[in-house]
Amino acid sequence: MKHSVTPKRRQGAALKAPRKAAAKPAVEKVSQRGAKSQQTRFSSRLRAWGRHHRSMAWDSFQRLVRYPLGNLLTMLAIAIALVLPAALWLTLDSARLLDAELDESATLTVYLELSTDDAQASRIEEAVSAEPSVLETQMISAEQGMAEFQQSLGLDDALAGLDSNPLPISIVVRPESVDPGTMQQLANTLEVLSGVDEVRVDLAWVERLRNLAELGRRVALALGALFGLGVLLVVGNTIRLSVESRRREIEVVMLIGATHAFVRRPFLYSGAWYGVGGGLLALALLSMGNHWLSLPVAALAASYGASFSLPQLDVTGSTILLSCSTLLGWLGAWLAVTRHLSSIRPR
Repeated sequence: MKHSVTPKRRQGAALKAPRKAAAKPAVEKVSQRGAKSQQTRFSSRLRAWGRHHRSMAWDSFQRLVRYPLGNLLTMLAIAIALVLPAALWLTLDSARLLDAELDESATLTVYLELSTDDAQASRIEEAVSAEPSVLETQMISAEQGMAEFQQSLGLDDALAGLDSNPLPISIVVRPESVDPGTMQQLANTLEVLSGVDEVRVDLAWVERLRNLAELGRRVALALGALFGLGVLLVVGNTIRLSVESRRREIEVVMLIGATHAFVRRPFLYSGAWYGVGGGLLALALLSMGNHWLSLPVAALAASYGASFSLPQLDVTGSTILLSCSTLLGWLGAWLAVTRHLSSIRPR
């Protein structure tokens, strides 16, 4: 038997089809509305997070201003811990500048035989200049050498009675490289030239200065690490006392569901403020020390016929010092609060 579809069933099927088709836009509208509401909730949470950070930063700053003397002493202790390695680093920086000037003045002196005349000396100078590792040469005659010797020692009357000039013609050689091994190899090459009596290389004092500079850099790094640890201890102890004084408040906010990050936030800003204040005081102390020592150092350098000025922290150095002090303050606060929050249990 065949089943036939009545007109009523056809009409029912036709009526049901548009309802199914019309249900799809409704689902799309609901999904779009949910995405917009989720985006709105995220943006509102982000704004609330930013407002809380601003309020905690301002509240922690007001708490520091409320007790200026004790907090100033804490910042001064941080500043002293930062000044010592910074001052040593500035001293090493001036030593590096002096080392660069000494590299430019590092030369070899080629002494010719006493029987060498001016023509032979000129040929020897051309042969020395032809060496690939020689940057510049300067010939000094016997008369010029005697005049410089008399002027440096102040023995004009004593040396004026000599029958003949005992000094030979010399050639001052400026090498391309101031490496001791390279300069010694160049000296060995020049000594075999005809008419050369002696090649003198005096780099022992340069090597001693470089060794002292390397030792100073390592000492500065070690002192920086030790005093940085001291800053962590100072800030950590101060924040620990602050946490203990607000223990009841912390227990109350943890009872109503506050997270450790929420509780930790104002103390982290306090540590950062301690670091900023200590860094600013350190910059002020460095500037005062530089101004106080600049005149005696300049007078001492002038007595040796030289000009020297104490180096100062530029914008980059000041930014690095402030960043390090702020980071140390924040890290010290984070360590102290994290350690004490683990022992606080709301009752």
